[in-house]
Amino acid sequence: MGHKGIRTALKVDLDKPAWKQPGLHTARYHLMIAQSCLSNNHLVPSTGKIANNEVVKIECLDWTGGQIKNNDSADDIKNVDLTQIHYLSGPFDIETAEPGDVLLVEIQDVQPFEHQPWGFTGIFHPQNGGGFLDEIYPKPAKAIWDFEGIFCSSRHIPHVRFAGLIHPGILGCAPSAEVLAEWNRREGELISTNTTKRDVAKPPLAQSAHAGSASDSIKEKVGREGARTIPGRPEHGGNCDIKNLSRGSKVYLPVHVPGAKFSVGDLHFSQGDGEISFCGAIEMAGVITLKFTVLKDGIAKLGMKSPIFHPGPVEPQFGPGRYLTFEGFSVDENGKQHYLDATVAYRQTCLRVIEYLRRYGYSDYQIYLLLSCAPVQGHIAGLVDIPNACTTLGVPMDIFDFDIRPEAEVVKRDMGSCAFASD
Repeated sequence: MGHKGIRTALKVDLDKPAWKQPGLHTARYHLMIAQSCLSNNHLVPSTGKIANNEVVKIECLDWTGGQIKNNDSADDIKNVDLTQIHYLSGPFDIETAEPGDVLLVEIQDVQPFEHQPWGFTGIFHPQNGGGFLDEIYPKPAKAIWDFEGIFCSSRHIPHVRFAGLIHPGILGCAPSAEVLAEWNRREGELISTNTTKRDVAKPPLAQSAHAGSASDSIKEKVGREGARTIPGRPEHGGNCDIKNLSRGSKVYLPVHVPGAKFSVGDLHFSQGDGEISFCGAIEMAGVITLKFTVLKDGIAKLGMKSPIFHPGPVEPQFGPGRYLTFEGFSVDENGKQHYLDATVAYRQTCLRVIEYLRRYGYSDYQIYLLLSCAPVQGHIAGLVDIPNACTTLGVPMDIFDFDIRPEAEVVKRDMGSCAFASD
């Protein structure tokens, strides 16, 4: 008996506006998305059904729905409509999945589309997305990366080439009504007590909410109440941006609603730990191959309060001693001492790398983009020695076609420019 082949559970159209495609939903998790398509109660219909233990291919747009183009201007980054993101493929009904189960998702493969072998990394304006270092580097900027099999390179950041650790940024199941209410409660409380100049969370927003082929009234309700897909959350995973969730990985997700209502998207060709520029991975459209297995009563059996993952065996290899590692501490750029603040320390670690690599001719913006998407290794080294947290960032030396070791002679090159937005 011959093999039937792997079924494609969803196809997307790169030439059609994302918001017109019924198999996608965007930027919102809602209990309505968790409802089945019932004959007399047509809420948000599932994109399709997937059997327990089935392997399927799912096609995905890039996270912006195709707003960013392969050109040498960052005007599209500057003007990106972030009310639309993220475009996710789904939700899918996983047969036999019930609340209390765990959905085991095995990532068998992730690939860009053959007819779109490129991706992008961006730096957003502080008033439109921002990023980890946006107070220091506020200009919108972009790098386009061309894919060459497993490798990538960029005309906007020359003399660099590396293999991608290809992975999905987002995968998760839909919330129950109780879980959704808890998300909106705690994030609403954070927003209401915020005394900083920054957005600390994003509340529900009706604008640009897309819920597949659901009725207009249901789309309005989803937009009015649905939790944004911007953060990952402990109850279901979601937007965790873990670069090691690549081919061969297994992800264990809590199930809160019948059918699990699984969604996936935000595919990355590569990413550095922290994805520091926010649009910091090499974002791409493509196809992901997944196997789904339902573990009955898994939440109780595992004592699960947040997802678990088992990384796969596929990872770029640079060899022992081939990372140049920088340290940072919780003393900020103005000389202010912070108490065991790993965020301040990691920001300082990133700045140390930028200062080091600019000696070779790169602009600060090129390095900022590179640290966001190259397979750098970020770690918390110490949270014990008060008052300073210590973090490290390891840069693989072999991604460059010249020697960046401290003892090597520094040769300054013409490194061109990344793409900037017009004034």
